[in-house]
Amino acid sequence: MNRFGFVSLVAFICTQVMAQTPPATQQPPVPPARGPSLDMALEAAQVAIETCTARDQKIGVTVVDSGGVQKVLLATDGASGRGVASSTNKALTALNFKTPTSQLGEQIKTDKALADAVAANSSFNTRAGGILIKVGDDIIGAIGVGGARGSEVDEACAVAGLMKVQSRLK
Repeated sequence: MNRFGFVSLVAFICTQVMAQTPPATQQPPVPPARGPSLDMALEAAQVAIETCTARDQKIGVTVVDSGGVQKVLLATDGASGRGVASSTNKALTALNFKTPTSQLGEQIKTDKALADAVAANSSFNTRAGGILIKVGDDIIGAIGVGGARGSEVDEACAVAGLMKVQSRLK
């Protein structure tokens, strides 16, 4: 068989194989993660900022949906980059472990497996300030506040933001 014949045979075989291969099935789009509306996320973040500003605290606040997607990230004038990053890390930590970060901080003191899981990711932050956003028993997101002097203040500001919108969440 000459070279032309061989190439023709290979081309013919390839077209036959391709013709018999079923087309790839298109996957349905993934539905968006459940979370607070943008308006409610923004309102909760603004109330958290106002609450901490009234306490003379410079903070960052992050609101994420149930998939961990940032809906809102706000920072007061003069907030540190570390505080802003901390707000995001706290929100994602609470969401990942389905527990407020203040509770995680206590649990890791006696639960080695949990402590190891937290230590495995340097972005996890178990200081108070990360809380869950829930509708009934469903977690639809999280709010994280970071940068205040005392993480208990971070948590109080996050709770104030959540309380402002909680009754309207769906």
